[in-house]
Amino acid sequence: MIRVPDAFVRSTVEREGERGAAWLGELPGIVDELLGCWGCVPDGEVMHGGVAVIVPVQRRAEEPGVLKVSFPHPGNVHEPDAFAAWGGRGAVLLHGRDDERFAMLLERAQTSTLAEEEDGDEVVMVAGRINRRLAIPAPPGLPRLRAQADAWEEELRRDADELTHTLSRYVVDAAVATVRELGRVQPDILIHGDLHARNILRADREPWLAVDPKGYAGDPAYDGGTLLKTRAVGLLDSDDLHKAVHRILDVFAEAAELDRERVQRWAQLHAVQAAYWGRRHGFRRARRGPQLDRFIEMADRLAKLLTERARAMNPAQTG
Repeated sequence: MIRVPDAFVRSTVEREGERGAAWLGELPGIVDELLGCWGCVPDGEVMHGGVAVIVPVQRRAEEPGVLKVSFPHPGNVHEPDAFAAWGGRGAVLLHGRDDERFAMLLERAQTSTLAEEEDGDEVVMVAGRINRRLAIPAPPGLPRLRAQADAWEEELRRDADELTHTLSRYVVDAAVATVRELGRVQPDILIHGDLHARNILRADREPWLAVDPKGYAGDPAYDGGTLLKTRAVGLLDSDDLHKAVHRILDVFAEAAELDRERVQRWAQLHAVQAAYWGRRHGFRRARRGPQLDRFIEMADRLAKLLTERARAMNPAQTG
């Protein structure tokens, strides 16, 4: 049986409590059963992400793959649906699925991620191109991102009222305007939903392939905001934050063939949501202390900076 990494055990129990501990106890047996079902043998050290273990495997007389088993959670339900729809277009191939056990047999990519690339423009350009390739008509049954719009607006208003923060009214109003104008009317296009450099792996079949999708139907520009939010940590010590941020938006929008202002508005919404989320929950990379304070300050700065053009575009909504 596999040995579940200690770090994954700790983080799962911390996040999920007794339910997580019970699942971890069953996990080695689940992996053994799936290996037998799919005719695979382990072929390397067990790895893990935030919510799943990744077991490198050798498939009989076929290419090597990986077995991914995720903690059962609604957010993981549609990952195999997205992979199936893409069929290897810009993402790893799906070879097998067991939805009841939140498990998939996937094409094996390399372990190095796009985040390890030193050229910032190249990182953003590759992500933009992947975004464009993944943007195909969404199959029926996937969650529509527009269905979250009411909850987004309610959360923004509640957080603005309840939390101590430095965001001006026009910054919050700009985010609400984006929810109303872009969030409630979105195309039925399949998007990744969590596109960032760590979710893009170097590969053999293609230079880069996406992993870990949420599998939403919505606006491809939404993922431009996801990417910028995750790139922002690297901009903490930037000499010219305005220039650096707008460079990311320009490169991504061009590579993804998206409207630049639309990408900026989604990015502003992501930044405001992150500023509030950090105050309520902390971030995965910083739950408390000075580092969390730095991340929250960065989210605030990003939200304010990104509001500049939104305010000019929508003066009635932004006060």
